[in-house]
Amino acid sequence: MWQAVYKRAEITHEAASRAAALHQAWHLLVINEDWCGDSVNILPFVARLEEASRHLEMRIIGRDANRDLMDAHLTGKSRSIPVVIVYDDSFKEKGWWGPRPGPLQDWVLAEGLALPKPDRYRHIRTWYARDRGATVVSEILSIIERLDA
Repeated sequence: MWQAVYKRAEITHEAASRAAALHQAWHLLVINEDWCGDSVNILPFVARLEEASRHLEMRIIGRDANRDLMDAHLTGKSRSIPVVIVYDDSFKEKGWWGPRPGPLQDWVLAEGLALPKPDRYRHIRTWYARDRGATVVSEILSIIERLDA
């Protein structure tokens, strides 16, 4: 499924320009598991973001095999994924993002959790299809741009 989304994934010209304008090297470490539906809809766009800048490098590691790192990046008390950790060129952690784009996470917490899972997941899939990765790419770029300035 990741490959199917990746084949169609594109970032906007604006996002590509923002990524290309970065000055420093940044390392993105993604905590993930293959079964995660959010990851399937997010990581192909993060991969396209990495491809748009010679200053970005991304690696993906498993959540369950790296509990110590995951537990340092909880969403509340939950091991929610994906998590994108931003490291500088010296591999010092500078920030992190996850597990969903802000507007979608706000909806899940405010309304989505009250819905039956099939209805909640249908809404989430529709949101991702309409957004086409734009929000996650912009949110991650905003973190990096603040650090890169």
